[in-house]
Amino acid sequence: MELNLNRVDYLQVGVTSQKTMRLLPASGRRATQKVVIADHDGVVTCFGIKKGEAIPVFKTLPGQKVSRLELGGAIGTPQEKIFISVGSEVRGFTKKGKQFLSFDTNLTESIRAVYVTGADLFLCASYIYNHYCDCKDQDYYLSSDKINDVICLPVEKVGHITPVLACQDRVLRVLKGSDLLYEVEVPGAPKVLALSNGNGGDSGEELLYGTSDGKLGLVQITKSSPMHRWEISNEKKRGGALCVDYYDVLGDGVKELLLGRDDGMVEIYGFDNNNEPVLRFEHALSESITSIQGGCVGKEGFDEVLTATYTGWVMGLTTEPVQREAGPSDDVKINQELQNKVMNIRVELDQLQLKVLQEREKYQQSAQSSGAVSAVPVFSVNDKFTLNRDDASYSLIMEVQTAIDNVLLQSDVPIDLLDVDKNSAVVSFSGCDAENGNFLLATYRCQANTTRLELKIRSIEGQHGTLQAYITPRLQPKTCQVHQYQIKPLSLHQRTHVIDHNRPVNTLTLSGQFSFAEIHSWVVLCLPEVPDKAPVGDNVTFYFQNTFLDTQLECSYKKGEGTFKSDNISTISILKDILTKEATKRKISLSISYDVNEESINYTLKLIHPKLEHQLLLAKKVQLIDALKELQVYEGNVDFLIPEYRCILEEADNLLEEYKKQPAHLERLYGMITDLFIDKFKFKGTNVKTKVPLLLEILDNYDPKSLVAFFDSA
Repeated sequence: MELNLNRVDYLQVGVTSQKTMRLLPASGRRATQKVVIADHDGVVTCFGIKKGEAIPVFKTLPGQKVSRLELGGAIGTPQEKIFISVGSEVRGFTKKGKQFLSFDTNLTESIRAVYVTGADLFLCASYIYNHYCDCKDQDYYLSSDKINDVICLPVEKVGHITPVLACQDRVLRVLKGSDLLYEVEVPGAPKVLALSNGNGGDSGEELLYGTSDGKLGLVQITKSSPMHRWEISNEKKRGGALCVDYYDVLGDGVKELLLGRDDGMVEIYGFDNNNEPVLRFEHALSESITSIQGGCVGKEGFDEVLTATYTGWVMGLTTEPVQREAGPSDDVKINQELQNKVMNIRVELDQLQLKVLQEREKYQQSAQSSGAVSAVPVFSVNDKFTLNRDDASYSLIMEVQTAIDNVLLQSDVPIDLLDVDKNSAVVSFSGCDAENGNFLLATYRCQANTTRLELKIRSIEGQHGTLQAYITPRLQPKTCQVHQYQIKPLSLHQRTHVIDHNRPVNTLTLSGQFSFAEIHSWVVLCLPEVPDKAPVGDNVTFYFQNTFLDTQLECSYKKGEGTFKSDNISTISILKDILTKEATKRKISLSISYDVNEESINYTLKLIHPKLEHQLLLAKKVQLIDALKELQVYEGNVDFLIPEYRCILEEADNLLEEYKKQPAHLERLYGMITDLFIDKFKFKGTNVKTKVPLLLEILDNYDPKSLVAFFDSA
């Protein structure tokens, strides 16, 4: 069945966080529902729709930022009590706006995630999980990485309380009381959790997760071990999953899966005969979707998908047709409704324009007076700096609550800017003084009404520093916010939970008078995706994989000792340099030993080989395109060319696009092989930098056997 939905805008509130909009239960099967939403101004707004207009039910006074909003109530009754988290406090409101609960948890951190079921309240700060029953402390758990979301399997189905934490280290942690029952590894950092079909499925154990890199999956949480049901990869390279819901939009008795992404995509999935999701509908909005829910809001009898965006817009995708056939008697009535609506909007617009003029004149007069005080406009920025496993690049996403004028990027470390299809901003580069540590100065000028900008960069391992983004919105007076992002020495490494222990590895061992917290802080400085807080316990082991070369790294350390193993000797060399430097800063004497495995050099070269061969062939083909096109124009017919050249002409556009998307890719591979060569002999105490030109000559006339022979004989 084809799904046809039409967009309708209802209301705008302040900037919103993830999961802060819900629909109150309806009084009848398809009766209209009230919407409740909370924003960063601390205002909780409840409204209904009547004749296309938002009619307020209640609105609270401004206060602290609201981070989450959930509905609750006694099990088996309508879930119509409203719970919000503000700082370390949880507040409860009735559906009419009367506050009945103010519970201060005394947590030292702000609450990031909330889940309510019956008398049970599940709260999570950055690393801490707490379970309360009737506001009395029950269970506590300290996670080893940041907690993004929390949920509990339905007690009425499974018979016991089973909380599940979605953690940043790509793990779902299933708890039993205050203890960890087991961990479920998922393919990305889970950002949102939801019960399958809204109730956990027939068993109550089925749990849906959405990751920050846009993947979806269903897992069954049994008492002893998890069972993975299905997983959807993000083949179209869309944004991360922020919110999910289940609702029967088609009206066929089967609930569809509703998904909101951080790039503004709304997706609706149906289910096939194997109960696996199939995309049925998609709609693109211009900003990230923070909340999504199915229901009946605009008009009785018409289902819709309601969304809330980062800047506070509440919008619906409704099944109600935009154009309706009307008889002669209805025609005047509909036109009159539209006329009244247009008239009200015009009056409101005139009032706003007058108010803007008055405030502008007032500001200019105060600015010219002797005791003038200039007020800098405050604006909110939602940013994300994450490593993409697929192409070994970093995505920098910046979202502002108002239109962006321009973004200036400055870096004190060499990086490449890559093309982004979704990006319509015009980029211009300025000259830089690399000798004084300024390697990049680029300005992105945005088109009108652009509130979200996505950039892609690729860094070079071993070179670390800071990337700065100067964000200037279209506000008067002009103002700018600076956001900093750390480029770490091993920036292309990503956390993983499984590595191949059969690979030949090089080992670096450190020992000295340092604490567990100190060596953990050094590892945090070197590698991404390591929790800022030192994990609980006396020792820890982390596994990493290089997203560019597929080499791996194992870090095991405790108080006074650290062991680092990698099949890439350059990784060990970078770690040795950074860790030694940090220990020297703190005046800590280190005892360093290393074990170089000669086999690992050839193994790393084998990993590089297919990438290098592909890039050399691509560069060769791209060089031939212009000449072949000239020949085609001159001769008019290319049938006389060999099949290889004809194939290059046919694929010219794709080849040029691939080459454009990967600037300096070949140079980067050359650099990695050169570093591997230098590092191999550095650990032997030999300086081979004078032989680098000969190595580059061999690479230009690449033959894997000649390269391996050169490494062995040098």
